[in-house]
Amino acid sequence: MVRRRAARLFERLSAGSELNLADTLRTEKAGGALLLLGALTALVWANSPGRDAYQSLRSVTVGPAALHLQLTLGAWASDGLLAIFFFVVGLELKREIVGGELRRPATAVVPIVAAVGGMVAPALLYLAVNAAAPAGAPRGWAIPTATDIAFAVAVLSLVGRRLPNALRAFLLTLAVVDDLLAIIVIAFVYSASIRLAWVGAALVAVALFAVLTRRGVASFWVLAPLGLAGWAFMHASGVHATIAGVLLGLSVPAVARSGAGASLAERFEHRWRPVSAGVAVPVFALFAAGVAMSPSAITDAIGDPAARGVAVGLVLGKPLGIVVATVLVARFTRASLSPGLSWWDVLAVAALGGIGFTVSLLIGDLAFGAGSARDEHVKAAILLASGLAALVGAGLLSWRGRRRIPPLEADQEPKLAANDEAS
Repeated sequence: MVRRRAARLFERLSAGSELNLADTLRTEKAGGALLLLGALTALVWANSPGRDAYQSLRSVTVGPAALHLQLTLGAWASDGLLAIFFFVVGLELKREIVGGELRRPATAVVPIVAAVGGMVAPALLYLAVNAAAPAGAPRGWAIPTATDIAFAVAVLSLVGRRLPNALRAFLLTLAVVDDLLAIIVIAFVYSASIRLAWVGAALVAVALFAVLTRRGVASFWVLAPLGLAGWAFMHASGVHATIAGVLLGLSVPAVARSGAGASLAERFEHRWRPVSAGVAVPVFALFAAGVAMSPSAITDAIGDPAARGVAVGLVLGKPLGIVVATVLVARFTRASLSPGLSWWDVLAVAALGGIGFTVSLLIGDLAFGAGSARDEHVKAAILLASGLAALVGAGLLSWRGRRRIPPLEADQEPKLAANDEAS
């Protein structure tokens, strides 16, 4: 009788997951630096003597009114440019489902359950803070539930190189599932009155996009008009326009056609990830992160229960939910950590889950209205809490890295480097 080996958490990755990890680390590290640059530029500008010019630029209105697309530059950044970000998220999710960690239930359950835990815990803490306050704002419960992939990867790349690749991939897969859950929340909780006819038109455009890509069509001049049409129809429907981006990404085939070296999802991700990480997200940060950080403004933010709930949710709720959910998976599946790993390693990675920037800022705008006093308080809380989560996560990763001698899976580094060169 063959004895079945006990399951291990965070063992070696499949070939598809190795490639996905290499693709993400290659671009998102630089994207995180550009995102930080955009956010810092916004903060300095919004707190300088030129703050009025910043607010004026953010409020400039452009676009065709006849198509209901006469939007401010700030709205174009959140509704338009972030659609590119969510398109890449959709592509990454599709590749993970087809050939990565989400392909097999045994490996998919860990990041999925961890993502759910990392969403539930901060939401409950936010609601607890706001339920106890006379001026509480329960509507913002989803703000601290999202993890920013670019910022988290930037920190991970700097101080988490000694982690085994499976644990690094865990954070990335968790963040992708996290984004998917946030997208569902945006679609069903924070969308305006929904016009079903426009939703139908958007889905038709997405379906045509899917049919063409499944037939191998990859021409930008054929697919881009369909993608833009789907985005515009979704915007007109009252559902947040970024939903169109993730639907388009999920519709792209992630299996290579006969004779092709790479799938369309892989090729599109190579093409659009630099645009997302290098342009779309940093420009969004430039328009979204400009909040007042004077002592009086920070005092006002501290006095706002919504801001306090966001800070507690990100710094405490995210790592708590991720770790507890992962422990429960290990307990109920009788799985153990891979040799050389401890729960301190999982906690260090989970702490980076509290870096909530891009999607958190977007949900804050949707929950309280862009430019409102409460939205400004929430943005300040997101920036400060994300910075604290990054410091805590970096400190724990650095400490764990010094204790891990020699580094686990060191033989995988050349493999990742080779993948980078090949791609």
